[in-house]
Amino acid sequence: MHPFTYTRVSGTREALDAGRLGGRYIAGGTTLVDLMRETVERPDTLVDISGLPLREILVAKDGGLRIGALARMAETAAHPAVRAAFPVIAQALELSASAQLRNMATIGGNIMQRTRCTYFRDVSADCNKRELGSGCAARDGFNRMHAILGTSESCVATHPSDVAVAFAALEARVHVLGPDGARDIPFGDFLLRPGSTPNREQALAKGELITAVEIPALPRPLTSGYLKVRDRQSYEFALTSAAVALHIRGGVIREAKVAAGGVGTVPWKLSAVEQALVGQRPSDALWTAAAARAADGARPLHHNRFKVALLKRTVERQLRVIGGSK
Repeated sequence: MHPFTYTRVSGTREALDAGRLGGRYIAGGTTLVDLMRETVERPDTLVDISGLPLREILVAKDGGLRIGALARMAETAAHPAVRAAFPVIAQALELSASAQLRNMATIGGNIMQRTRCTYFRDVSADCNKRELGSGCAARDGFNRMHAILGTSESCVATHPSDVAVAFAALEARVHVLGPDGARDIPFGDFLLRPGSTPNREQALAKGELITAVEIPALPRPLTSGYLKVRDRQSYEFALTSAAVALHIRGGVIREAKVAAGGVGTVPWKLSAVEQALVGQRPSDALWTAAAARAADGARPLHHNRFKVALLKRTVERQLRVIGGSK
């Protein structure tokens, strides 16, 4: 492991000062420490922010939700307000990682985690995400787990987070604090598609610290849920997944929020599916027709062509679960 210094901070200003000087923030540490062991990441300084007061989960008067960046995955999933208002978040968290990791990992750390692409984690392999300009071994390698949406010539790695898919569907905002003050970023802009710079993964400036993720108030009643399809039932990353939230009133779908995981270089907002649903009456035929749009724009690779059909089936199944079968 590359030598590094470690400092524990007790205040936000102290954390920002350390981050401005190049320190890497760490809380649960479940991803960064693994990457350091594998020498993929070699930070000179770790800044432990686990003592900062960023763990609150608050319900706004309008029904929105604010989740502190240092709230643990397990405590967020178990929170009564989360389970009642946005079960899609609780389900996505409970289908992530293992119980031990969920007890340690934080919400902020989860959305910051880096890809599980085997070529990224193998320092002997070419990877533009790890070393820009070196190439992408996955494109011509074994790419069964890789992305079919949002890819580029430089990178085809998927984003591994489950709860990020729920956040993308619900159009969350990420609150950050940095040397230049506070700002909030739409979740759809927070995680960056690879393009020609896959080494830059989040829309964060140097030294900025995530403070919270905010879920906007959505019309009620709102029914939501998360479906994850994987090779085995525990401690496995998604082949495909679907986060769905529907507001149905008077027998008509008034709002639809849909996103997919396991198939995109970022959690993939399925706008075409949403547009096909809004204003329509729930029916089996509608679910099939809307889900057929889920893979629009897909660019499958040699080993992951099956994801095109699997994605459509995953979205259709979850639409039936959330919207009802008629």
